[in-house]
Amino acid sequence: MARWIDACSTEDIENEGVIRFDHEGRTFAIYRSPDDDFYCTDGLCTHEKVHLADGLVMGDEIECPKHLGAFDYRNGEAMRAPVCINLKTYPTKVDSGRVAIEI
Repeated sequence: MARWIDACSTEDIENEGVIRFDHEGRTFAIYRSPDDDFYCTDGLCTHEKVHLADGLVMGDEIECPKHLGAFDYRNGEAMRAPVCINLKTYPTKVDSGRVAIEI
């Protein structure tokens, strides 16, 4: 059954930024878009399981720090080799300056 989890403050993530969020043995990446929207994906690259929060956010893409593959963090789509498997995404909501994710 899906549930909402309080993940962070909106102030924890810079514009065009990403942070790591760990919960119950799982790792997530939470993003703040240039349009000030928030998104969440699995936190590990689908190519070699590197933490995406160590990567570079450019526009609506996250670039993996290991092999420079890229994903569209809004929908998880693999955008640039060597990644070829999409990321799982999770709904987000903001309430009273807090970001929650649905897992």
